[in-house]
Amino acid sequence: MASNLLEQLKAVTVVVADTGDIQAIETFTPRDATTNPSLITAAAQMPQYQEIVDDTLKQARADLGKDASTSEVVTLAFDRLAVAFGLKILAIIPGRVSTEVDARLSYDTEATLEKARYLISQYEAAGISRDRILIKIASTWEGIKAAEILEQEGIHCNLTLLFGIHQAVACAEAQVTLISPFVGRILDWYKKDTGRDSYPPAEDPGVLSVTKIYNYYKKFGYKTEVMGASFRNIGEITELAGCDLLTISPKLLEQLQSTEAELPRKLAPESAATADITKIEMDKATFEKMHSEDRMASEKLAEGIQGFTKALIALEKLLTERLARLEGEATVSRAAQEVFRVYDLDGDGFITREEWAGTDAVFDALDMNGDGQISPEEIAAGLGAAFLLA
Repeated sequence: MASNLLEQLKAVTVVVADTGDIQAIETFTPRDATTNPSLITAAAQMPQYQEIVDDTLKQARADLGKDASTSEVVTLAFDRLAVAFGLKILAIIPGRVSTEVDARLSYDTEATLEKARYLISQYEAAGISRDRILIKIASTWEGIKAAEILEQEGIHCNLTLLFGIHQAVACAEAQVTLISPFVGRILDWYKKDTGRDSYPPAEDPGVLSVTKIYNYYKKFGYKTEVMGASFRNIGEITELAGCDLLTISPKLLEQLQSTEAELPRKLAPESAATADITKIEMDKATFEKMHSEDRMASEKLAEGIQGFTKALIALEKLLTERLARLEGEATVSRAAQEVFRVYDLDGDGFITREEWAGTDAVFDALDMNGDGQISPEEIAAGLGAAFLLA
């Protein structure tokens, strides 16, 4: 009898947990893990992690002094919290953790370099080798150029929000360690653009995009690893069996683990070597031309940066509220209200997946009744606070 899909997948692909929840990582035993602000926001509201958040805020206040502004304390705590969760995860997994650079720096090479070096310094101060850290950067031209410099310094990078072959080629030419093409978000765009309700897994536009990138890399001998991300269903995952890495939410990891079936390998270097592929000569002008001509990649990159930025703002608001609570100035309920206002763009009282534009795993966790939208009550429950309805 075939073993479960997760065990078979692990035999041909490195499985990465797309979560900041340490308990989920312990359950599914991935080699690597990845986090971002929205995942950390969700994890930070779980009762078992309250102490990490509070201790980080208190230490930031102590280090900066009582005269430091709240925003200064929160900014310092934000970076330290990302590292704190990273350290907790590294104590469990044998491999690497991805830690994200502020998405608001996506078009600023120098600022990205400064933030990345700071994050690495924090890990190294805690006794962690830089070989176990991937700095996560958006796949803009500026972000890719920053990653190229960081890689030369021995700081390994994970280029995220990648939707087009031009981004993938530029990353490979920059010799970045790893890329994260977003399968599910590509599918979302095509469903909306074409009006189709679904695609068979083998015809899924996101699956086809990652397959194209994987084959290109293997055909031309690039060392950059391909890590498919942002999955909507296990069909997308099984169609990419054999990909270098796949980062998967706990919900889908559980489905894979509970499904007994044969899992054939779909991607392999041997088949890529015989594929008929034309090499692309990449420079900034070519990148910008291809990006402007790829409507899906252009829209999804901009939307992704906006979504990650909203997640950053939401986390900063929550940290501000937690600091105020620790210092006796406010209640957590206001934080839930603020988070809801940030995401409810049209003010209709619900947050849709499009409005969320953040990490899918977090949206699914907050969407407790599975109706495709998040209510004020669900946000309140997810944040562990009493939401004050108008």
